[in-house]
Amino acid sequence: MFHRNIKLIIAGLIIITGIWQFTESNIGNGIFLILLSAIPIFLYFKNEFILLAFLKLRKQDFEGAKKWLAYIKNPETALVQKQQGYFNYLHGIMLSQTNINQAEKFFKKAIELGLSMDMDLAVAKLNLAGVAMTRRRKLEATTLLNEAKKLDKQNMLKDQIVMMKEQMKKI
Repeated sequence: MFHRNIKLIIAGLIIITGIWQFTESNIGNGIFLILLSAIPIFLYFKNEFILLAFLKLRKQDFEGAKKWLAYIKNPETALVQKQQGYFNYLHGIMLSQTNINQAEKFFKKAIELGLSMDMDLAVAKLNLAGVAMTRRRKLEATTLLNEAKKLDKQNMLKDQIVMMKEQMKKI
């Protein structure tokens, strides 16, 4: 894994080569190179390893997702801020199955760094509410559940939120 700015340098070099091809009257090559430069620019904002980890998670392959995330050695230099948030979010999802304490740290870091989609933010807050509920912090859990409910505009988490509120009444 290399620094994120190298992707922009590669895109710049491809664009310069494309412009050079235009000046040499190779219009087809120039157009192709300009279009090809979109790939490193896209990968600057959407890291390829995080995309592959999301694909593995869709298939419930947690080990495969861990393998792809392991390729990111230093997320602070390799990823932009939102992608760092998703890096922590994915680690939180995978650890929520086994180690709730570590998962809580990853979810808090993901929320702090920011997530692009409201649904992902709602899932992170819902998981944090579950952690707070297991630690008998009812006020914090209620706040997080209400925030998750506001963020869940498509009501995909409605059943989980209702179930957690029912469990909270028992505490």
